[in-house]
Amino acid sequence: MTPSAPTHDTAVAVVFFRPTSAQVARIVERFSGHLSVFVYDNGGLPADALARLDAAGVTRLGEGRNDGIGAALDRLCEAAAAAGYARVFLLDQDADTTPETAHALGLALDRLAAVTPPPALVGPAPAPNPGHKAPRYPLRPGITPHGALLPVEFLATSGSLIDLATFQKIGPFREDFFIDAVDLEWCFRAWSRGFSCWMDPATAIPHSVGRGTIRARFLPLAMPDQPSFRMAVYLRNTAYSWRLPHVPARWKLKQMAYLPAQIGLHWAHHGYRPALLARLLSAVADGLRGRLGRPADAPP
Repeated sequence: MTPSAPTHDTAVAVVFFRPTSAQVARIVERFSGHLSVFVYDNGGLPADALARLDAAGVTRLGEGRNDGIGAALDRLCEAAAAAGYARVFLLDQDADTTPETAHALGLALDRLAAVTPPPALVGPAPAPNPGHKAPRYPLRPGITPHGALLPVEFLATSGSLIDLATFQKIGPFREDFFIDAVDLEWCFRAWSRGFSCWMDPATAIPHSVGRGTIRARFLPLAMPDQPSFRMAVYLRNTAYSWRLPHVPARWKLKQMAYLPAQIGLHWAHHGYRPALLARLLSAVADGLRGRLGRPADAPP
């Protein structure tokens, strides 16, 4: 596919939160005129970036406040479906990709049309990104690969191509999760409702999770270095996921073993502050109690 050959049934949907002008310019330059572009303004769009989006005829949603990633993704999918698109290529502002990737994933989704269970989405493999820990997408047990395409438990939303008719059947992303583990919960829900999630190793997108990587000194453990707000939301949502019947027991057991190490690594990396440890443990308790929604310390 050349950049001048549009993918007519696919829209690109981007969530912006305090992006740089260069990040916005990259999205406009690469996609405007090749794919219909929908963006959600979760706050902090520079004035020149807003003008660039409007001049490019981009469909802009949101009111410039931080509504969370779940709400932003849901509004984008709804708007793309209402505009008549069958598929949506989801991106965050850090995604370094092109319309060619959307086209390649579309061909992969076409190849998966006859598989059982039917596909809900297909996404790229994580490309190496210096200074950041690449996510891992575990293979789904009991499902046979389809050629080079691999069935996986979950993928990051950024870079994934979603079938919007299937999205309607599975249901929206959890807005009460606000940000972290939204993609993981949705993919597990898709599997539980008779749909499947796939990774195309022939495509790859680097992911920049957090501000770097925290590594254990004496153990082979590494995790993204997230702001403490993000870490707390991740812990809360992970703990809540232990209550969900569609999240497999094998994943719950793995996370139950891993979470204490993550708490310890984050706490140590940020100076062993007692208040921080109390915040992290309180987040786990909130998850176990089902106290979700917008966190009190969420950035505006």
